[in-house]
Amino acid sequence: MRPLFYVLSKVFWFFATPSNFLATLALMGVGLAWTKRLRRFGARLAVLGVVGLLFAGLSPLANWVILPLEDRFPAFHDDERPVEGIIVLGGAVQAEESFDREQLTVNEAAERVIALADLARRYPAAKIVFSGGGGTLFTEEPAEADALARFMDTLGISQGRILLENRSRTTFENALYTRRLVEPKPGARWLLVTSAWHMPRAVGCFRQAGFPVTAYPVDFRTRGRSDVWRTFTFVSEGLRRLDLSAKEWAGLIGYRLAGHTDALFPEPR
Repeated sequence: MRPLFYVLSKVFWFFATPSNFLATLALMGVGLAWTKRLRRFGARLAVLGVVGLLFAGLSPLANWVILPLEDRFPAFHDDERPVEGIIVLGGAVQAEESFDREQLTVNEAAERVIALADLARRYPAAKIVFSGGGGTLFTEEPAEADALARFMDTLGISQGRILLENRSRTTFENALYTRRLVEPKPGARWLLVTSAWHMPRAVGCFRQAGFPVTAYPVDFRTRGRSDVWRTFTFVSEGLRRLDLSAKEWAGLIGYRLAGHTDALFPEPR
């Protein structure tokens, strides 16, 4: 049985996603425009939805929303301090596709997996944890960790090198189950690998779970502040980035209200 918070968050976000919300406005407007009483209101609503989709998809709006997330934690620079372990969060492995196609399949967050292989090579003595479960709201899916384990040889890493956590469905569960799995020693340095735009919420969850980590952000979607006024060529591209970053802001608020993070917008320490 799925936790209530998990179910509610999925249902809420389906309707609150900017692209879904604006498309719904447009469709409602078209429907109302066919009625006699609300014809004018429906036409205006449809125009609002269509213009909103175009503005959200082509303007720099998505960059304005995602840049504060990506810039919150700076890129990691090796200061030669010992690294006890490395934690890589799921979100990059397409588990069903990997099993069906008999090869490791990744999505646009593939840098998480690339970083896993790179850090395993750079820190041969460090423990490595991959945390990623499976499942969606209505269906059960294979766990990402299980798919990674099946095709570990693709990354040139031995099966016994990585600890796998395959129960988590949320970022808070990533933190909770990983802490239970490794039982970190006080003062030990653990690197946390996840997308830069997801790092504030992830770090906040690990801190709340009593597991201090050092951020290792990857999967940057922007070039930095130079993208503040950068527009998009395709509406779908801008909408995709806006949906992604808006969901992350909503997640930060929801997680803080639920007590899953130690701050509304966690920052480096």
